[in-house]
Amino acid sequence: MKTIILFAFAILLSATTYAQEITPGQKEFVEKVKKLRTEQRAAIKQKDYVNGAKCCEEILRLTAALKQPKQNVETYLGIVKTANRIFNYDLACCYAQLNKKKEALAALQRAIDAGYQEYRHLKTDTDLDNIRKDKKFVAMLQSLRKYDKLVILQGAKDYLKENTDTMPKFTYEMGTKNLNYVREYFKLDSVAGKGDEVSKIINILNFAHNAIRHNGSNYARVEMDAIDLYNYHKATGNGINCRQLAIATNEMYLAMGIPSRYVTCLPKDSTDTDCHVINTVYSKQLGKWIWVDPSFNAYVKDDKGNFLSINEVRERLRKNLPMVLNEDANWNNEKKQTKEYYLDYYMAKNLYWIECVVDSRFNPESPYRKNTNKYIGLFPAEGEQNVSKQSYDPRYAVHTAEYFWQAPE
Repeated sequence: MKTIILFAFAILLSATTYAQEITPGQKEFVEKVKKLRTEQRAAIKQKDYVNGAKCCEEILRLTAALKQPKQNVETYLGIVKTANRIFNYDLACCYAQLNKKKEALAALQRAIDAGYQEYRHLKTDTDLDNIRKDKKFVAMLQSLRKYDKLVILQGAKDYLKENTDTMPKFTYEMGTKNLNYVREYFKLDSVAGKGDEVSKIINILNFAHNAIRHNGSNYARVEMDAIDLYNYHKATGNGINCRQLAIATNEMYLAMGIPSRYVTCLPKDSTDTDCHVINTVYSKQLGKWIWVDPSFNAYVKDDKGNFLSINEVRERLRKNLPMVLNEDANWNNEKKQTKEYYLDYYMAKNLYWIECVVDSRFNPESPYRKNTNKYIGLFPAEGEQNVSKQSYDPRYAVHTAEYFWQAPE
């Protein structure tokens, strides 16, 4: 019963976002589940696993009693499956803590039957330590290994060599009136400091991370430029999503004359609506692109202290090579990030294919102006038809990493 399960619960509640897709009975069900979930979490916090289990059992009883409507059957099935997956897993945790091993194993199997696939979480969840050595648990864990995000990435085909002579060149806007204003507005020369280029890149990353809060579920309805996004956060106190934060950070680098792109990192699973957007910044000092993630104040090095690019991180994950996440990587200065979660789980999931806009520029995706952007997706060799389309559809699809990661001219 850790963060990943709480996140999954948000998916269940998201059904209420679209009133036209949920019946009155389903809405009443979700409201009851929310109340019971609050009681469950309070009980678990007090290590009251008896009442925690009772809350799960009641939620599952309500789930079984939920009537299937004649319309919107898909929404109904999604709610039922999600509830069974989440609360059978939680029930297994409570039973394990109560030393009810047989019941815990049965509940865990029901969660898996309902679609639970989080191999890495199941492997490390200490709530289940009491049943971890049982042969049934071992078998269930092994059955989920194929769903491990790192295993999926490692099973991807290699990139190909293609003729890309007719493909567009990536461009980087610099020195324009708008970007000069960004530079002055944020006092970026002072932010960047007087050190070498790499230190300036890291200082700007730290500044963007600290200046604008991240909230992955919030899309700010403002112009898509650094100043508007910053002022939205300051005026409302709300965070912005990773795409908007990466766009704001991208403009800061461009304003300082440093080539940069915002990069959408996407999963293989076509039903997975989660992706993550980070930055790639070109260091002339190092002669390479480097990984920069303002949502988590993160950059990555190899075991010898060399900065790594997005492509290098992806390949090292695929080959199980050592990497080091910066010690101060964190979410909103509230939650420290670990290499095991951030790279081996979250980014392993979201590095199956990658997408960039061709022209890196000021206010690239305004919701109020016509979007004329061209996007390029980099796919592994098996082709783009089998992977998630949960981002902007690329106008071009390539399988050649050398083209996609070409150095700026």
